[in-house]
Amino acid sequence: MAAKKTMQRAGFKTGEFVVYPAHGVGQITSIEEQEIAGMNLELFVIMFEQDKLTLRVPVPKVKSVGMRKLATDEDVARALKTVTGRARVKRTMWSRRAQEYEAKINSGDLDYISEVVRDLYRSDDQPEQSYSERQLFEQAMDRMSREISVVRKITLTEGEQVILKELAKSPRRGVKPETTETIEAEKVDEANNADEIKKGDGSNKDGSNKEAAA
Repeated sequence: MAAKKTMQRAGFKTGEFVVYPAHGVGQITSIEEQEIAGMNLELFVIMFEQDKLTLRVPVPKVKSVGMRKLATDEDVARALKTVTGRARVKRTMWSRRAQEYEAKINSGDLDYISEVVRDLYRSDDQPEQSYSERQLFEQAMDRMSREISVVRKITLTEGEQVILKELAKSPRRGVKPETTETIEAEKVDEANNADEIKKGDGSNKDGSNKEAAA
């Protein structure tokens, strides 16, 4: 059986791992042609195996959607150095900070994602994360560990361990007197925003057909 021919478009080729901002690391499995609105359009077919998701991205739109190549070894080293730093948490309402963290995660930028991991990390002897903090932390950890595991050719679990090892080097955050009040305030903030979040839960979910038609 003849080997599958490698195709290349817009600097990306089949078989290559890429980063799509809204979904993280995926692999280009093929480049196909479809007729959309009477026009022939080439599409990258990207498989996100972990999520069991297939995305079709028009070749001309790779730049506008923010699709990028995998991070380099230097990029990974810089991101790992970031997580060893001191957390930089703004004294603003949790709902505002949560939006900023989510925007950083969905930017697909490894530097921004590592900042979220750094800021939301809690060691065993530190105050417990709130539910929404934990959700965002896990999401950022997942994005970061997936990319590191592919770049370094290690398993996802090993990628997570690499990050946790670096996080253990970060400065200990002392429990300040206002810590309990801050946590309680965040819980009240989350409760006050619960109804608003539910009402606005009609967020767009990326689907393969939607991307193909974009």
